[in-house]
Amino acid sequence: MRAMRPFEGTMPLDEARAIIDRTIEPIGRTERVRVLEASGRVLARLVTADADVPPFSRAAMDGYAVRAADTAGASRQSPITLRCIEQTFTGQVARESIGPGQCIEVATGAPLPAGADAVVMVEDTDHGGPPEGGHYEIRVFAAVQPQQNVGRQGADIARGQTVLHAGTFLNASRAGALSALGLTEVEVYARPRVAILSTGDEIVDPGTPLAPGQIYDINKVTLSAVVSEHGGVPVTYRTAMDTLEDVARAVNDCLAEDLLVFSGGSSVGRRDLIIDVIAAQGEVLFHGIAVKPGKPTAFGLVGGKPFFGMPGYPTSCLSNAYILLAPALRQIARLPPQPVRSARLPLAARITSVVDRHQFYSVRIADGQAMPAFKASGDITSMSQADGYIEVPIGVSAVEKGELVEVTLF
Repeated sequence: MRAMRPFEGTMPLDEARAIIDRTIEPIGRTERVRVLEASGRVLARLVTADADVPPFSRAAMDGYAVRAADTAGASRQSPITLRCIEQTFTGQVARESIGPGQCIEVATGAPLPAGADAVVMVEDTDHGGPPEGGHYEIRVFAAVQPQQNVGRQGADIARGQTVLHAGTFLNASRAGALSALGLTEVEVYARPRVAILSTGDEIVDPGTPLAPGQIYDINKVTLSAVVSEHGGVPVTYRTAMDTLEDVARAVNDCLAEDLLVFSGGSSVGRRDLIIDVIAAQGEVLFHGIAVKPGKPTAFGLVGGKPFFGMPGYPTSCLSNAYILLAPALRQIARLPPQPVRSARLPLAARITSVVDRHQFYSVRIADGQAMPAFKASGDITSMSQADGYIEVPIGVSAVEKGELVEVTLF
């Protein structure tokens, strides 16, 4: 147990972000995953094509494969007559080769028959009746040019072409490009494993009967969700009791992971012990940020691993998880920055703010307005009933009703 020690000062938000940015290192560990599961991952190796895609020239339309020269001058007024000698579908290769005055009926995606260099759309033709003996005549009403309505071999991807670079974020279309090459597995960067540790004698897991003075652990759930949403693998640890020995034990256990995130124990009370343990085993790079909610947030290194000390209050913890943890985790996971979605709306009611801190004020959107949703840092409904937040910078004491505000959406 130690005496209470008030914050000597708080760090501006931008300075705290800069410290995190220059401390975090992208993960180097890789793994192989199925292409079916690769969307959302980050490619670890250059991918080049060892074959053409498509591997053959193919019909791009339903119609007739022809020699383009045989259709010269064709029109509705002066149709050209050709003899159809075969019908082919996707997955089939024509047995016959097209000669002068001949054509072969083809389906979209079917290989282009030998001798053909274009496809006439079925809409620009007609035939005189049912085929006899497999052969029949068609009339062509529009001339085509060589390669018209043909998907050429290698037109999508050519053999030897670089398809995707290392570090590329794999979305649905990029995973599709890997599949087009016939790949079933691909090497990607591993998802960072994130230790999530709650501290406090009063914290118990949901499902456990509450004793007097106890509360359920909210932060373990919300932090795990944020980690999962931003490219990490949450690894939850047993809650640490409020003793130096148990907190030190828990911290050492968590060093097996890539990133450590603790909630509770980061403030200035007698039982806020995380900072003492980290200072003894590593380096505290900052403790206390000029933000509301989330002032008692810490960051540093322990055992060579980055750690976040989050406030115990659920809204403070989750707010700074969005503002600080999520961008840092995406940087470790090599993911691109999260796209910002926002809406500019009138504020439905006047709000006040502390002038010495940058406030993140949660709001919900209703009737085309931003409705204040923040209650208190300890109330999870300040976030669960909100759609996003507005920022009130340092030096601003109030935002008036009706003023247009920028709502950053969760």
